[in-house]
Amino acid sequence: MQNLQFLDIAVSILLIAFALLAVFTDKAIKSIIYLSILSMVAVVAFSLFRAPDVAITEAVIGSGLVTFIFMITIKSIQKEGDIQ
Repeated sequence: MQNLQFLDIAVSILLIAFALLAVFTDKAIKSIIYLSILSMVAVVAFSLFRAPDVAITEAVIGSGLVTFIFMITIKSIQKEGDIQ
């Protein structure tokens, strides 16, 4: 029981840490990477809460598709020289 509570607390701290890193990071690419990591930690959290359908959806859409769309957008903006 204590191991499970420790894991819940550790995942919660990681969620908060990566969310703060994503918000307060100066570069857009680093922020996207932190958001992707945040999404993967959320997959672990959903698995711990016994919601495998939500975890799979978060993994596919949150980590995969949204990260891909953000990266494509940043690349197209960088070609114009607007963002670092």
